[in-house]
Amino acid sequence: MDSNVTEPESFWEMDSTWTTTVLLVPCVVLLTAGFFYLYGVIMGLLSKKSVRNKVVVITDALSGLGKECAGVFHKGGARLILCGKNWEKLEELADDLANSSDPTVTFPPKLVLLDFGDTDSMPEAIAEILDCYGCLDIIIFNSSMKVKAPAQTVSLEVDKLLMDNNYFGPVTLAKGVLASMISRRSGHLLLVNSIQGRLAVPFRSTYAASKHAVQAFFDCLRAEVEEYGISVSTISHNFISCSASGAPATSKSLWSLLYTKKPLGVSPDEAAAEIVKTLNNKRKEVVIAPSLPKMAIYARSFFPNVFFAVIGAGVKNAAIAAEM
Repeated sequence: MDSNVTEPESFWEMDSTWTTTVLLVPCVVLLTAGFFYLYGVIMGLLSKKSVRNKVVVITDALSGLGKECAGVFHKGGARLILCGKNWEKLEELADDLANSSDPTVTFPPKLVLLDFGDTDSMPEAIAEILDCYGCLDIIIFNSSMKVKAPAQTVSLEVDKLLMDNNYFGPVTLAKGVLASMISRRSGHLLLVNSIQGRLAVPFRSTYAASKHAVQAFFDCLRAEVEEYGISVSTISHNFISCSASGAPATSKSLWSLLYTKKPLGVSPDEAAAEIVKTLNNKRKEVVIAPSLPKMAIYARSFFPNVFFAVIGAGVKNAAIAAEM
């Protein structure tokens, strides 16, 4: 009799425990997700407020990322200095920003023609940037020039042009504004760099060389200016896509995935959000890329022979595919 009574009680106890667990797990998941969502929203709002009244320079405001950053910082109340190679397009961008914002809480952007490929014009452009507000708080170095071709087919003139745009231009601007930042003992230089400043893949020899060079410069500069209260950050991405969504990748090789454009690239709004977060947290180095490119960076350092074998196999596969 006692055993007959005990079994139903045990059954109902187990059933009650199971029901409680089933109900609690979704609640915990929802509460956790809600917490992280609210945390993200609050941090986003605080990050945007952190740029209010700051003088922010965007070296290529006409690119997809530049326009996204311009919109975010403008709405956040920053005093923008928008740079680019085309004056008419800069005026269009400034008008778009003015039309989409409240003029009582925003500042009309200043415009400066800036071409890193024209080294002779750099001194005048730097002087104009400094004259806009008399000081600088943040510079976002997001200008870039790309070339994809076998090394032997790229002329020396193109090599020099890439180095001017991707290395000498940003370096010249950084050196030109350092005296002002040092005198105020504040400032933030943020380099938006390709992941190929950390990891080189075939057919981008000069591009990768220029990105390695500018990465090394800003890494050295970070230690040199830290005592003056100046922050230096680098953000390395694998590719900035034109939109948030992308088509499925057609190539399945490991090598191709290291620098495929879609769907592994980040969208301009994602990159802009990471820039705001990096400026707010003053992080020194950020890599925004899928797991595979990040793993490749470590493989290059710790297992170089394996990395070189994978890259070499990718080149051979590409050559075979081109012949078919």
